[in-house]
Amino acid sequence: MGVFQSVPDEQEFQELAERTGFSLEQISILHKRFKQLSHDEDSLRREDLYNLPDLACNPIRSQIIEAFFDKRNFRQNGEGSVEEISFEQFLTVMSHFRPVPVHTMTEERRESLRREKLRFLFNMHDTDNDGTITLEEYRRVVEELLSCSGTLGKETAKGIADAAMLEVASVSVGHMEPDEFYEGITFDHFLKILKGIEIETRMHIRFLNVDTPTLCK
Repeated sequence: MGVFQSVPDEQEFQELAERTGFSLEQISILHKRFKQLSHDEDSLRREDLYNLPDLACNPIRSQIIEAFFDKRNFRQNGEGSVEEISFEQFLTVMSHFRPVPVHTMTEERRESLRREKLRFLFNMHDTDNDGTITLEEYRRVVEELLSCSGTLGKETAKGIADAAMLEVASVSVGHMEPDEFYEGITFDHFLKILKGIEIETRMHIRFLNVDTPTLCK
């Protein structure tokens, strides 16, 4: 993976545009944001993102931030995580939030990008990288989402998460006997659960006052 200097040249931007789908103008904007976040350094660390006001109230802030340091999201079939990322890695992860122009591509290409986005979402919640979103991982996400209301206790949130997982199990594997144990959501189950749900143009985040759908207009 390339290491870009403080001021990437046009050829480097062009290579990034071809790989990520962002235009040269969008990449230039994101590069300025990257340098602002990293305090003009060539790499970005977790603490730089944890200080972002735009993510402060997001119930899954930790999952979003970890996604930027997860090697699985660099499109190189990596494993584990890194302590800091280059602009190229930052832009690669940002491209997962880029809306897909569904009306200008083949069905095969659209399905390929949809699967890529779903794999990214799956990785966000499969925090131990074992290929399964376990009940504990699922419960943690539900609890974080419910914590925003401030009205539910931990046990109530835990009960809702358990019930939700049972519902997921019924969709994924069908009828289960009382003594059967559902180990968790595999990626194939994840695809099945989200079948028919349109995420190609809706999966986005606000990032330092830059909205990814706005960037793609």
